[in-house]
Amino acid sequence: MLLFLVLLSFALSPRAEAGEIIGGHEAKPHSRPYMAYLEYIYEKSYPPQHCGGFLIREDVVLTAAHCHGSTINVTLGAHNVKQKERSQQDIPVSKAIPHPKYNAKTFSNDIMLLKLKHNAKMNKYVKLLKLPGSKQAQSFLNPQGDSGGPLVCKDVAQGIVHYGKNDGSSPRVYTRISSFMPWIKNTLRKI
Repeated sequence: MLLFLVLLSFALSPRAEAGEIIGGHEAKPHSRPYMAYLEYIYEKSYPPQHCGGFLIREDVVLTAAHCHGSTINVTLGAHNVKQKERSQQDIPVSKAIPHPKYNAKTFSNDIMLLKLKHNAKMNKYVKLLKLPGSKQAQSFLNPQGDSGGPLVCKDVAQGIVHYGKNDGSSPRVYTRISSFMPWIKNTLRKI
C-alpha cells in the first residue's frame, strides 16, 4: 500500500522554508482533500506559525494541541498556500479545544479540536477524513508530515503528527487517535 501524507507547502518540518519538501515528493494536486493548513499567532508572535490538520466534520478540524494560538485561521482545499486558488476556503476558528490533559511542557495528550466559524463547503477539493472505529488493525508506518497532520492508513486517520527530525528521518512521533476517541466523540457532541 502506498502510504504518504500530503507534502505540500504546509507539510514542512518546523524549520523548513515554505514550499520545501523534505524526504518525500509533492502530492498530486488536491489528492488529499481533507488536509487543512493552519496559520496561528502564538502569544503575539510574528510572523504567524503554521501547522497541519485535517477536516473530520464540516465544521471541525483535528490537529495537535501544540498548534494552539490566540487566533487560528484554517485554509482548506489548497494545493499551494502561497497562491490564492479558487479551490481554497479560508475559515477562522471560533473555538480551539485542546485535550483537557494536554501538557505543554511534556507534550502529552497532544490533540486538539478546532471548531470553525462556519461550515466548510464540501466539494472535490474539500472532503472529510474518517476517524478510527472500534477495530484497530492498522500499523503505524513512518511517513513524513507536519505537526498536526494525519497519519492515514486505509483512508482512515490513525495518528496526528507530533514531532520528528527536521530531515524527515526516524523517529517520527504520532498521537494515536484511537486512544482519544471517547474524548473526541464526547466533545463533538457538545460543540
